[in-house]
Amino acid sequence: MVNLETADKALKSVYLGVVTEQLNTAVNPLLTKIEQTSSDVWGKDIIKLVSYGLNGGVGAGDETGSLPMAAGNNYAQYKVELKNLYGSIEISDKAIRASQSNVGAFVNLLNAEMEGLLKASKYNLGRMLYGDGNGVLALVATASATATTSITLSSVKKVAIGMVIDIFNKDGEKILAQARIIDVDRVAKIIKIDKQVSAVSTTDYITIQNSKGFELTGLGAIFGTNDIYGLARANNTWLNPYKKDLNNVALDMGTIQEAIDYIDETTGSAVNFITCAYDVKKAYIKNLSANRLNVDYMTLDGGFKALSYSGIPLVSDKFIEDGEMYLLNTDDFKMHQLCDWRWLEGDNGNVIKQKLGNPTYTATLVKYADIVCDRPCGQAKLSGIKCD
Repeated sequence: MVNLETADKALKSVYLGVVTEQLNTAVNPLLTKIEQTSSDVWGKDIIKLVSYGLNGGVGAGDETGSLPMAAGNNYAQYKVELKNLYGSIEISDKAIRASQSNVGAFVNLLNAEMEGLLKASKYNLGRMLYGDGNGVLALVATASATATTSITLSSVKKVAIGMVIDIFNKDGEKILAQARIIDVDRVAKIIKIDKQVSAVSTTDYITIQNSKGFELTGLGAIFGTNDIYGLARANNTWLNPYKKDLNNVALDMGTIQEAIDYIDETTGSAVNFITCAYDVKKAYIKNLSANRLNVDYMTLDGGFKALSYSGIPLVSDKFIEDGEMYLLNTDDFKMHQLCDWRWLEGDNGNVIKQKLGNPTYTATLVKYADIVCDRPCGQAKLSGIKCD
């Protein structure tokens, strides 16, 4: 007979390992290249010493002259608060009771919930990798002075049916909480939500529920202009990566190689991973064909397929804005974590708990982590790529 106790054991012993493996290796090709470690985690923070520049204690001289003055490595201290990543499933008491005498039915019910959680978690982890940590999904593109359930956005790349979102104004005040997206028109860039917002303006923006300012420190932060990891960019120029805006000029091999050579020449970093928007990948392939060059492919860890640029994997990602390409040294990135994915447990050790005041039961996955790039100056970004 199926009951909450057997379901609880299944979540701990069967599903946790599978979900953890999938979230660590099957989200997207970039995440598989980022090492996960528990080092440099102190309490609620990541505190990490990183070196930059060269050791200065090197020189040459005559046979009886002075030895080089000692001048050790340059160090800076990163300090980043661990982000709290959650994912919850919910099963009604009625559904559990209806399947108590049918093990197969209960397993199907649990499988469906776990597959849904896994799909949503993969989607949002992949999205956060390219975000700046603030959690903004899109800006409102068209103002409405009257109450509405339809909102036109600047982009629908980062939204999907089923998401629960918050809407904020330019002052960071929440004007609508926990509205669920029930439809997405990707041509007109319009979402429909299950609640009315009294009015919206073009300075408003949307985020995932309760996530504003709490997401992973992704590439958007590294290539942004705000200070990062507790250090001021103005006083630490090595925190500034290579950025080039092509201003609507077509991509060619020379532009890619120029970026790779620049960061190799100035920082000694070696690009080992290239990721771009879908339109950029199509333009890259078109360029190869126009120049009668072979389109080479390679298989990455996790079974992901990639194009090859001089032996460097080149992949596309749906969360990268049109006309953008990142050239990265993934050896410089690490995901520092307090622990890997775990179930939140109650005082009695159970992971399935009744939702207060509701005839439903919930279980929540959690991970405390953030992504840190030791050498931001060793990364590059091309934007404004013409892809017509």
